[in-house]
Amino acid sequence: MNTELILVNISGYDRPGVTAALTDILARYDASILDIGQADIHHTLSLGILFKTSGELSGNIMKDLLFKASELNVQIRFTPVPVGEYEEWVTMQGKNRWIVTILGRQLTARQIAAVTSIIAEQQLNIDGIQRLTGRVPLEASKPAGAKACVEFSVRGNPRDISRMQSEFMRLSATENFDISLQEDTMYRRCRRLVCFDMDSTLIETEVIDELAIRAGVGDKVKAITERAMRGEIDFDESFRERVALLKGLDESVMREIAENLPITEGVGRMMQVLKRAGFKTAILSGGFTYFGNYLKQKFGFDYMYANELEIIDGKLTGRHLGPIVNGARKAELLRLLAQVENINIAQTIAVGDGANDLPMLTTAGLGIAYHAKPKVKATAGQSLSTIGLDGVLYFIGFKDSFISDGTV
Repeated sequence: MNTELILVNISGYDRPGVTAALTDILARYDASILDIGQADIHHTLSLGILFKTSGELSGNIMKDLLFKASELNVQIRFTPVPVGEYEEWVTMQGKNRWIVTILGRQLTARQIAAVTSIIAEQQLNIDGIQRLTGRVPLEASKPAGAKACVEFSVRGNPRDISRMQSEFMRLSATENFDISLQEDTMYRRCRRLVCFDMDSTLIETEVIDELAIRAGVGDKVKAITERAMRGEIDFDESFRERVALLKGLDESVMREIAENLPITEGVGRMMQVLKRAGFKTAILSGGFTYFGNYLKQKFGFDYMYANELEIIDGKLTGRHLGPIVNGARKAELLRLLAQVENINIAQTIAVGDGANDLPMLTTAGLGIAYHAKPKVKATAGQSLSTIGLDGVLYFIGFKDSFISDGTV
């Protein structure tokens, strides 16, 4: 039998029933559909169908499709595909697939052009693009907290994955948007555990600095905190030094600070979606249990690990109880929680901003640096700096339409 492969491209105003009417014609001639894809941009349909049929039937099929397209008032184009070309395309199915996610308050043609240029330089092919956020409003009516996110599905083997990652990070810093590069594996599609740092991640402050201000040693503690978060001094040593400076502070101050914590943009929305979708969530903090427990109760985290301050007669003693939750301990707790939940470490996500978060960021299947220091951004590989913490949802692959209609 003389086999023909024909690619049909349909475009025009989208309406219910277009795809059904065209595929019904293929069904009547018993044609085999080898590939099909459809996109809709502002009510404009773009539909592609690659089908196989015998040479004796192809003329009648194209004639019927042409008449139906005219009846539906859409444009149609036919392209013959050589069998050898198709077989070469099939061999591409074995190549790796990657997901490139870009997001920010808004996305420009300049940003998208720069990202796609890097993808092309790596000799990768974009075979799918979708918008994850809602439709972008006009500038004049853009609401506060607006966000835009586009996800590219990319196929192939990068020439230099490390260079590609570093170029993405450089670009995101200079062009003011966020970007994520993930291999599209089974694990990416079934993440189950998300672990968060607390200070400067879930909340927009360092609690120890707030305590220090009340104790009258704010400048001393802040200087030590900044050096520790930049990785310039040992975390354990800096922790002991800072806690010692809090000696004599009244316990009531902790309650006041907890009730007025500045919650990071997007935390409430993110937690609502993660819980609805069945994720387990944890706070792994080098901060203090008093504030971690407050956030755990407020937002419904499943786990919380932090440092406990010693309190005697209603006053801080300047000492802590138990082992210090430092960078190594955070990574250890991440692995432990994965075992408890019986999931692969590749199914975990970690989010943090400081140098002491790096061990858990590099241990997790997906490590995200949130409004982080340069060293942390460079090491983590995934960075979120232009929007709120609910940007994590887009890195996972959630769409606004799924979130708003209660699908997750």
